Amino acid sequence: MNQKLKEKILESLSAVLPITGIVLLLSVFLVPLDVGSVMMFLTGAVMLIVGMGMFQLGAEMAMSPLGEGIGGHLSKSKNLFLLVTVSFLMGMLITIAEPDLQVLSNQVPSIPNSTIIWTVAIGVGLFLTVAVLRIILKINLSVLLMILYVGLLVFSFFVPDNFLAVAFDSGGVTTGPMTVPFIMAMGVGLSSMRGDKNATSDSFGLVALSSIGPVLAVMLLGCFYAPEEATQMETEIIEIATMRDVVHEFAVKFPGYVEEVLISLLPIIAVFVLFQLFTRKYQKRQRKRISVGFLYTYIGLVMFLCGVNVGFAPVGTLIGRELTATSQKWMLVPIGMVIGYFIVKAEPAIQILNHQVQTVTNGTVSAKSMNRSLSIGVAVSIGLAVLRILTGVPIQWIIIPGYIIALVLSGFVPKIFVGIAFDSGGVASGPMTSTFLLPLCIGACEAVGGNIMMDAFGVVALVALTPLIAIQLMGVQYQLKLNRQLKVTRPDSMIPEDSDVIIEFE
Repeated sequence: MNQKLKEKILESLSAVLPITGIVLLLSVFLVPLDVGSVMMFLTGAVMLIVGMGMFQLGAEMAMSPLGEGIGGHLSKSKNLFLLVTVSFLMGMLITIAEPDLQVLSNQVPSIPNSTIIWTVAIGVGLFLTVAVLRIILKINLSVLLMILYVGLLVFSFFVPDNFLAVAFDSGGVTTGPMTVPFIMAMGVGLSSMRGDKNATSDSFGLVALSSIGPVLAVMLLGCFYAPEEATQMETEIIEIATMRDVVHEFAVKFPGYVEEVLISLLPIIAVFVLFQLFTRKYQKRQRKRISVGFLYTYIGLVMFLCGVNVGFAPVGTLIGRELTATSQKWMLVPIGMVIGYFIVKAEPAIQILNHQVQTVTNGTVSAKSMNRSLSIGVAVSIGLAVLRILTGVPIQWIIIPGYIIALVLSGFVPKIFVGIAFDSGGVASGPMTSTFLLPLCIGACEAVGGNIMMDAFGVVALVALTPLIAIQLMGVQYQLKLNRQLKVTRPDSMIPEDSDVIIEFE
């Protein structure tokens, strides 16, 4: 086996294993599951592990070099129309292929998957264009984020309640394993041609701005789609008696995902072919690597979606439903928090983020302290999400204060921390959140007779909110330590207000 692929599959294993262990323990002590359901879950988990590993390697091999190549080429172009058009189209195409979005759209009741996917894709395309123009025009990220988020929060009061939680969730799922490598590489490519002192910090922020677009787009959809027609249907759990039934169920559903993923990826492959024909950017070895990357992406995405939708997510719904239907429904709060704590510790993207912050701060903020802060933060987020289901608390009561705190903090931390924090909003809400925690919340909501659209959705949004606050608090900690060091070494020196000192440590 390819060594890199083996590493990615082991990373996926570390992400899925904690949830698998918790589910098996729950099936023994609190929510007895029949053997058929357990086998469906384990088969789905194996497919998810292998599929996620292949997909992540493929995205790294294909999406990152393609994004950096397109970003670098666009930065040399003086044609503003070309810049805007390519940014919009690439934002749309990458989002359509995003697995987390496909998982989310599959769970939104009575709204066609294609409606959700295209709405979100248009939102990402528009705001990726805004993000690219920000880099070219050198607009301050903190100011732009504050204006956009304040406008978004104000607009949320005019959106039908049925669509509000889904809208905020859509912003979290779009920053997934397909979108993030491409968009971040595109930002690096765009900013690399500038060469000024703020180029490095300005390479962050594309993901942050791109994740605002889906929220706004789904809010607008809610205003025009007549949400009162969106009736909710109880999730159907298939009864499995034998291993033959397990194999049959996966075999029947597998061809559908083969076709669906092919349709999603073909436009991106076409972009790569056209880009290579016009620019001759990649040498033979690079072309081969990117082609193999697309193959890994395709096979991995098919296995991932089939494993999640057929075997993994339904058991999450079943556990949420059965646990909440008993007198021990409040047990779901600590169980959810434990799952959240281990999910974020196991997310490979979180580990990359933590080491990135450690490097940026020259070790002043350690990866270990970042890991601990994010784990606690996500655990609290999941606890709040479950409490919302059990009590019916509106999502605005949590989301609005959370974003206000994050926006206020952005005025007091070094610039580069603002970009990293808002970029990483979707990193914590990785594949495990949309594939297991969201179904768990849907099952719990069904058991208490709540409104799925209003109460169950929102868990992804709450998880995505955590890094915005946690990383900026780490930025405050870093700035305070830096101030103390400067006072000791140079008592009369002025403390820098921007990120220039930090950038020197990179």
